[in-house]
Amino acid sequence: MNPVPHPITEHGMVDFLLNTPDFFERHAELLASVQLSSGHGSRAISLQERQASLLRDKIKGLETRVAGMIRNGQDNLVMAGKLQSWTRRLLQTVQARDLPDAIVQGLVGEFQIPQAALKVWGVDDAYASERFATGASGDAQVFAASLSVPYCGANAGFEAAGWLPEAAQAQSLALIPLRAGTDAPVRGLLVLASPDAQRFHSGMGTEFLERLGELAGAALSRLRAPPALPPAEHA
Repeated sequence: MNPVPHPITEHGMVDFLLNTPDFFERHAELLASVQLSSGHGSRAISLQERQASLLRDKIKGLETRVAGMIRNGQDNLVMAGKLQSWTRRLLQTVQARDLPDAIVQGLVGEFQIPQAALKVWGVDDAYASERFATGASGDAQVFAASLSVPYCGANAGFEAAGWLPEAAQAQSLALIPLRAGTDAPVRGLLVLASPDAQRFHSGMGTEFLERLGELAGAALSRLRAPPALPPAEHA
């Protein structure tokens, strides 16, 4: 009884070619006669033409990725320049009580943010009656302290939206806790707002906003009372 031949499958052919790398060396004439679909209609092309087409597509994809990387690099340079300009403005602010306005005006001007405002607490008595140090309720302070990262999303009636010059136009918000360092306590809250409901959304990254909060928080630490000096020791 003759054995039943096993049918040749695509999987078997692939395994054979992978395990027999010298097959096309021994049958080089096959490479010239193989006809493949062009991938663009029913026209048949040679294996070499198909490989060249695939290579061109791969090169085009790489060129697109490189162009995207260049654009991102240029955008990052522009953003870094704006951040440097804003930070320089804070460093050049002589009077500590002028810092909140410098922070807000700098953000609006440098980063084209439609509206911004902030409140700080725990300030020195000399600044306790200033507009930036009043008007933040205990609930707002607790909320700010609860933010491990900035909130970005719709204006859901947050108290901080009421600090804005035109609160009714704020459709989306970024609420940024102000701390002088990563592990420092929250001493204020910065609110950025836009009439565009998608300008600040829940899916956006917050790392840059966190850096803004730390820089602003560090600058605003000048508003706090200096630490008491230890009593002098008498000889």
